[in-house]
Amino acid sequence: MPRVHVTGFLICRTLEESDRVAALLPEHIRLTRAEVGCISFEVLRSAADPCRFAVRETFRSPEDFDAHQVRTRASDWWTATQHIPREFKITELDR
Repeated sequence: MPRVHVTGFLICRTLEESDRVAALLPEHIRLTRAEVGCISFEVLRSAADPCRFAVRETFRSPEDFDAHQVRTRASDWWTATQHIPREFKITELDR
């Protein structure tokens, strides 16, 4: 079964919005890394453009990634960030 790898950016429109994202990130990262099937999960704020956050995540299987999506859609993270543009590429990788 292939792993799911996500790369891309979360792109805030203002510094205020970006600061709210930064404040929510520690809990979002903690919860995601604790999920079954999460191999890696990183979200880093750009030093050059503080409104951009680079995202890299890998899940053991498509089912684990789907479970992650379900969990996040029911979270405070999603409530606060669902309107923020995302530019993500999702690929399945052979083990």
